[in-house]
Amino acid sequence: MMRAMGLAIGKLELGGRARVAVPFRDDTPREAVQALVARGLDVAELRVDLFASREPAHVLAGMPAFAGVPRLATLRSASEGGGWSAPEAERLALYRTLLPHVDAIDVEIASAIARDAIAAARAAGKLAIASFHDFDRTPDARSLGERVAAGRACGADVVKIAAQVHGAADLRALARVLTEHEEIGLIVIGMGDAGVASRVLFPALGSLLTYASAGTQTAPGQLDLDEAVALLRRLRL
Repeated sequence: MMRAMGLAIGKLELGGRARVAVPFRDDTPREAVQALVARGLDVAELRVDLFASREPAHVLAGMPAFAGVPRLATLRSASEGGGWSAPEAERLALYRTLLPHVDAIDVEIASAIARDAIAAARAAGKLAIASFHDFDRTPDARSLGERVAAGRACGADVVKIAAQVHGAADLRALARVLTEHEEIGLIVIGMGDAGVASRVLFPALGSLLTYASAGTQTAPGQLDLDEAVALLRRLRL
């Protein structure tokens, strides 16, 4: 697994071995975060769209709990399964406010603010992930390739594809994306019970992050952190 060497979230290099991200709301104390790091957490995904308040002062007040941990800020739109339904101008402003305090951001490819948010991240020297989510099905290979191309066109460092899996054919379509688009960093995830295998096997094909839960499950099929880490170590990933 040697895809996209040179990419990093903060000081955490991506592409050398499997990296595990865990989503967080705004109710996790620092002690709990440190305990999760000891158990195998690599990246803290701050799901700001799910915070009790998205007021900048409230969001920034929670940053010390994650000090020293690579931080990925996500303000997921309700249109792709998240909790953000306020105006897009407010979302872009919050991304800009967060950039000095995080190491990476994730914004949907289809969003109106994608290019501006990604440009702001790259200007700040932070990793930019452009993402696509389909909670109903896995699009065909051609459509998935078009999403990758659209993510690249936005200027993203990494493109994330997450799609609902209903069987082996869907897993093969997602695996094909990883093997046919090595020109850009990719995160590819099969959601749902039928997609669980992707969360531990796709890192072997070059997927840069896998997502596990520690109390906050943000997508169907997410494994518990301890289970995911144990399987990855068992597979020597």
